[in-house]
Amino acid sequence: MEKFYLTTPIYYPSGKFHIGTAYTEVLADFIKKYKKLQGFDTFLLTGVDEHGQKIEDKAKDDGKEPKEYVDIQANIAVELWKKLKIDYDKFIRTTDDYHVKAVQKIFEKFLSQGDIYKGEYEGWYCKPCESYFTETQLIDGKCPDCGREVSKMKEEAYFFNMKKYADRLLKYYEDNPEFIKPEFRKNEMINNFIKPGLEDLCVTRTSFSWGIQVPSDPKHVIYVWLDALTNYITALGYTSENEELYNRFWPADLHIVGKDIARFHLIYWPIFLMALDIPLPKTILVHNWFTMKDGKMSKSKGNVIYPEQLMERYGLDATKYYLLREIPVATDGMFTPESFVERYNSDLCNDLSNLLNRTISMINKYFKGNVPQYNGTPNDVDKELEESAENTVVTFEKYMKDYEIANAIQSIWTFVSRTNKYIDETQPWSLAKEVDDNDLKEKNQEKLSSTIYHLTANLKQIAIMIRPFMTHTSDEILRQLGIDNNVSWENLKNYKELENLKVIEKGEPIFMRLNQEEEIEYIKGLMKK
Repeated sequence: MEKFYLTTPIYYPSGKFHIGTAYTEVLADFIKKYKKLQGFDTFLLTGVDEHGQKIEDKAKDDGKEPKEYVDIQANIAVELWKKLKIDYDKFIRTTDDYHVKAVQKIFEKFLSQGDIYKGEYEGWYCKPCESYFTETQLIDGKCPDCGREVSKMKEEAYFFNMKKYADRLLKYYEDNPEFIKPEFRKNEMINNFIKPGLEDLCVTRTSFSWGIQVPSDPKHVIYVWLDALTNYITALGYTSENEELYNRFWPADLHIVGKDIARFHLIYWPIFLMALDIPLPKTILVHNWFTMKDGKMSKSKGNVIYPEQLMERYGLDATKYYLLREIPVATDGMFTPESFVERYNSDLCNDLSNLLNRTISMINKYFKGNVPQYNGTPNDVDKELEESAENTVVTFEKYMKDYEIANAIQSIWTFVSRTNKYIDETQPWSLAKEVDDNDLKEKNQEKLSSTIYHLTANLKQIAIMIRPFMTHTSDEILRQLGIDNNVSWENLKNYKELENLKVIEKGEPIFMRLNQEEEIEYIKGLMKK
């Protein structure tokens, strides 16, 4: 069985996660479930990044020890992923003993082979980003990543010799066009960081103690990015007594990261792996952010919306659909209450739910709940619809291969719209009318049977294709059609093989239309709290 190892960044534990942070996990979960539906042996890793000065300071502000603080924060992440039904296989914490030991081994290996050397660091440090910058990298004297104030730091430190691997990294970029998606991110790394001269990376600190100690020099704690990035291999047992998962799943098929941490994953992480002499991930996907009308989503601005708030009122499937449909991976997406309600009413209620309801109603009215068999002689309209069904799968798979997620989902909804149009084209209610001419009556009955079969087959296909991100909705569609929900991607090939289906006696709307004005005001109220 072909494997697929998928990772998300491990998160800094800072309380509730807004929809921007949740998007990364929802995106990864969708891709994992899609691959699993295709028959892959899948493994999804997530977790929390628990070391560093800002964690130590946060814990102190809360009157807690760092470990006590991160225990609480890790539980917040676990509970949210449970509510979002994220199907991860392992949740790593960088305070886990096995991770600590592995990081120490990796550090000492780098030290012994001359990749790390001791020196003195003097420069500008951004505590929230846990990043060092030169004077020229600052923008208006502030952090180029987050725009916050930076402070001058001077301390003894160990450095990783990044310059040693710069040319090798550039060649890897050139030889592996699938390594970075979207491609313009690669050009950003080359033009903004590598070509101007890659700075050696400070990899230890002595000004705080909450971190993994350097075994050969315990007054130093290992810099958070060397600590955090290695989780992708330590979680699989790298350097441990049992490397079964590592041997089975590495190299990763896909890392998913936000654009704010692209530099660490596209430059530092590949270089660390080169120094360890192990394969690099096949693809690193860098996604953009959800923004608001007044800019970046921020707790300080009071413009944050949390996934739990949307889920509690509108359901998990509607929330996931919006997150994945509204933000193109390569550009920022904007969250607005208006767009959320519009998506819900238009796409989910008017298009999908209405299609299912109309179909169930006609099957009960015209065929006593029994789906007619495929008659083998489709007319031109039916043939065109069958081609549309086949092309939709091909288009969806193409977009998914390139991780163009919003476009992939749009292809499904184009097919939903096409199926609704098919009802208007065939007019089953006209075909079902009594006529005096027996030949015409027989032809109309054949057309009606074919129409109903094609509607049922399309709904089955839609249910399978939305399954990785709208599982409950998929289950409901299949249940109402009388189809077992034990389906796989292979079942999409069985378009002409539906047999002995009996639908439920009365259709049940899977989405109810929202009062637009009321719900927009409700969501605005959530954002103000």
